[in-house]
Amino acid sequence: MRLVIARCSVDYVGRLTAHLPSAVRLLLVKADGSVSIHADGRAYKPLNWMSPPCAIAEADGVWQVTNRADEQLVITIEEILHDSSHELGVDPGLQKDGVEAHLQVLLADRPDAIQEGLTLVRREYETGIGPVDLLCRDPDGASVAVEVKRKGEIDGVEQLTRYLARLQDDPFLPHPVRGILVAQSITPQARLLAADRGLACVTVDYDALRGLAPAIPTLF
Repeated sequence: MRLVIARCSVDYVGRLTAHLPSAVRLLLVKADGSVSIHADGRAYKPLNWMSPPCAIAEADGVWQVTNRADEQLVITIEEILHDSSHELGVDPGLQKDGVEAHLQVLLADRPDAIQEGLTLVRREYETGIGPVDLLCRDPDGASVAVEVKRKGEIDGVEQLTRYLARLQDDPFLPHPVRGILVAQSITPQARLLAADRGLACVTVDYDALRGLAPAIPTLF
């Protein structure tokens, strides 16, 4: 991972245009090729970013980051305050809580609960930047990557987007590969971003998958 603290301005050119005026910011360049721009706020969320795969061209005072859709981040650097690179090694991945881990197991046994006709190819299919929870196949023989969350949020959409970018280049899979985010509940923001990324969202009932009656009684 490369960490650069610099006074810079940023322009995004793609489906829309956006401009960040000059300020001191943190630039993160990850081993997967992603680039994100952070301010000293907004918790973990970047001000702007480019998901992998993308190419970085560095010239004197200007970075041009281009993805496969020819969208660009143009970072104009006025002053570099810090520039360092660090090898983080292979990450063991997120340790899921009991409910999320069990939900993944249940869905691996019942992929048709996600979408009719889905069959499981493999659990924890490695993408090179982490394993996607379930790799499935639909009735037409197309590959389907399924990311399972207890609650579907923007982070889950971003994670699945990164996995899909890697899976599209996997020579062992039928292409294209589509993605589904599965959770007990999914936020409106996550649904909106998923739709923008061409991802499907599916909610499932954990108790129903376990064969239990609903936790909250219903009148009918």
